[in-house]
Amino acid sequence: MAHGITTIREPSGRGLDFSLDLKRKSENNSIIAPRIYTYTGFGSGSEINSPEDAIKWVRDNAKKGADGIKFFGSRPDIFKAALQENKRLGLRSACHHAQMDVSEMNVLETARNGLTTMEHWYGLPEALFEDKTVQNYPLEYNYMNEGHRFEEAGKLWKQAAKPYSKKWNEVMNELISLDFTIDVTFVPYSIFRDVQRGSSLPWHKDYTRPKLLKFFLPARDSHAAAYYDWGSELETEWKENYKLWMIFINEYKNRGGRVTAGADSGYMYNLYGFGYVQELELLRESGFHPMEVIRAGTLHAAEAIGMEDKIGSVEVGKLADLIIMDQNPLKNLKYLYATGDIKLEDNKVIRVGGVDHTIKDGIIYNAKKLLSDVKEIVDKEKEENPGWEKLLFENIGRKD
Repeated sequence: MAHGITTIREPSGRGLDFSLDLKRKSENNSIIAPRIYTYTGFGSGSEINSPEDAIKWVRDNAKKGADGIKFFGSRPDIFKAALQENKRLGLRSACHHAQMDVSEMNVLETARNGLTTMEHWYGLPEALFEDKTVQNYPLEYNYMNEGHRFEEAGKLWKQAAKPYSKKWNEVMNELISLDFTIDVTFVPYSIFRDVQRGSSLPWHKDYTRPKLLKFFLPARDSHAAAYYDWGSELETEWKENYKLWMIFINEYKNRGGRVTAGADSGYMYNLYGFGYVQELELLRESGFHPMEVIRAGTLHAAEAIGMEDKIGSVEVGKLADLIIMDQNPLKNLKYLYATGDIKLEDNKVIRVGGVDHTIKDGIIYNAKKLLSDVKEIVDKEKEENPGWEKLLFENIGRKD
């Protein structure tokens, strides 16, 4: 909310009941929170062994009040049955096409069966393969080793069809014809292009809780904390990976495809709110005009969750969701960071920008006060964790 974010999609990480409770409280404005759309992780709380099991689970999920489903993959007959039933019921769906299942159902196949949005990049390069059906994994590859997983992920787009080739065009055009949405999430993986920069961004010291800093530390078994033994060669691989990824995303948008801005915060030094603005900057880097960037985070995002009649643009009859600030974010997206950006005034450095007020449902919130509240929460946890400074990336592993 301190960054002007008024709507989120929550994949029920702590369970559907918890998410639905937060959703109701947000709707009633009894808590300070964005409005919440709840997507349940497919199969949560049940054992699904057949298409019939999948259909029953999808119907039960709808009856419980979920807005959609977050998929990771499943056996093809089960996956197809769940996608088709979910679409028949009028619910939305999202999928992180996990490496363990993507060889059986890539993005093109799930889109054909009714998937609403793909998350990240998983499943898209695989749909573009011309001379293989499985990524060229080294034979000692261990998916549970985060270093293996993300080193090889940085080599994936080079294995796909070349930009503007026949296969590349065919896949893109079919996805667009299916009204398929790509929810990109460039930001979490951007750390792999420059670990030192990505881990040392200025807001972590004041706005990242020590508990989260600890979770971010490099580790083989902490999700995506793969930046150990990570140097110039792997960063170069990821920079090349991003070039190819961004070409596809920008052209998808140019041909009329829907691209949305997603943050996937909470991993890889990707901090809530701040990470979303980073995502907007990365869309700009990929070739989007600043106005196209804003549309990806507003109207197109609303269309992806089926709420474009209520939110996503400033129109008569829609909910009053607005941000008020004293700088022009089209000129410099960095002004959207809660901490603003610097400029010169009379040859003196000053800091400007940041959202002044966030308006959700017509209720005005002081965004600067919300940011201050976050800092107070972080400061309290710091007091309870003496020596927390050792968790900052620049201090880890030091002997002094």
